[in-house]
Amino acid sequence: MTDVPDEIAGRWRSRVVLKRDVFSTIERGSFRTETGEVDAVLRRIDGVPWWSGLIAHELFRRERRALAVAGPLGIAPPLLYAGRRVLVRGWIDGVALHLAKPDGDAAYFRAAKTALRALHRAGVTHNDLAKEQNWLYANGRPYLTDFQLAVAFRRRGLLFRIARYEDLRHLLKHKRRYAPGALTGTERRLLARKSLITRVWMATGKRLYYAITRGLNVTDREGRGMRFTRDAPQIAAKLRAHPQVRDVAIVAYPDRRAGTGLYAFVEGSASDRELSELLGATKPERLQIVDALPRNASGEVRSEILELVALNQLDLIAPLIKSDAEGAIVDRIVSGRQNLRDRFAF
Repeated sequence: MTDVPDEIAGRWRSRVVLKRDVFSTIERGSFRTETGEVDAVLRRIDGVPWWSGLIAHELFRRERRALAVAGPLGIAPPLLYAGRRVLVRGWIDGVALHLAKPDGDAAYFRAAKTALRALHRAGVTHNDLAKEQNWLYANGRPYLTDFQLAVAFRRRGLLFRIARYEDLRHLLKHKRRYAPGALTGTERRLLARKSLITRVWMATGKRLYYAITRGLNVTDREGRGMRFTRDAPQIAAKLRAHPQVRDVAIVAYPDRRAGTGLYAFVEGSASDRELSELLGATKPERLQIVDALPRNASGEVRSEILELVALNQLDLIAPLIKSDAEGAIVDRIVSGRQNLRDRFAF
């Protein structure tokens, strides 16, 4: 779907589709406001199948109501436009938590807790904060995104208190992963106690949810898609079989033609022609041979940096570089990058 909805015709310019499933299509582009054109994200449900329409409209309604509250608080993207089947929110130039990896950054998690309290004081619970991609890291500040499961409560009864508790518990799980030393005794005790609703959900509903979403080709992280989980491992295995390939890292990125594109970074000295013949028909959209891949202290490939290269979001890479040597490796990768189309001509 590349057409512009009638209600925002002349105001919206699409650059790339970030995600498309049976519940909505999400595009990144620019939106003309009263003060000028701004980077924005469009969620539209005008093209969803009839059989998923009721759920799509409910998810859409929840996000619209929640953003109207959270945006003015400065903890979420601002709501720029809200129609019956079209929603435009501002673009936050930040990195998802699983990419930023704020190891030891206690200040970030203090600010995140403050942001969450502000949301709860406004009577809204997010209800999907277990996903690291719903927490953004922007210049050290936390932002929340993806409010499809959020609820704006009219009364702060039992359900609100349970949902508020689970929001906080999920934040603390991320804090335990990245800044465990900053956890307080109270926070550790809270982490150990799941609500009854959560225990029931994990034993029943969560299993059903995974079964349904896998069947519908729905995945958690925007832009990755089933192709990443299905094709990427096969491509990596074929590439690693080449004697002149030392290692392979494959990341997903939004591609205008393919929907979800695969970008393979190949560490070694093999030629493009050799690798192309080796792969046959199953090929990634982009393949780049590099002399070295960026790695952390334990030797693991820093896929978060490679994802930003694939997305051509080069301005977000610098804060992630941990040494001059790593910076030199990344500079060489960036200079030879294959995807130069983060923006499209109109």
